[in-house]
Amino acid sequence: MTKFFKTFASNTEGAVTVDWVVLTATVVGLGVGVVAVLLNGNSALGEKLSDSMANAEVRQLVLD
Repeated sequence: MTKFFKTFASNTEGAVTVDWVVLTATVVGLGVGVVAVLLNGNSALGEKLSDSMANAEVRQLVLD
């Protein structure tokens, strides 16, 4: 039984999987954060652009 516990404690096959899971979760978390920041910035820019286009005047070009 002690041999089983020694081999179990020294087995590192799952360690790489845990590393990849942590790395993937970090990348996904950063991606969600970036999307949230960009979404707020783009909404404000879109509203400003919409307001300026709504208030714009179209004039007829008169050629002599």
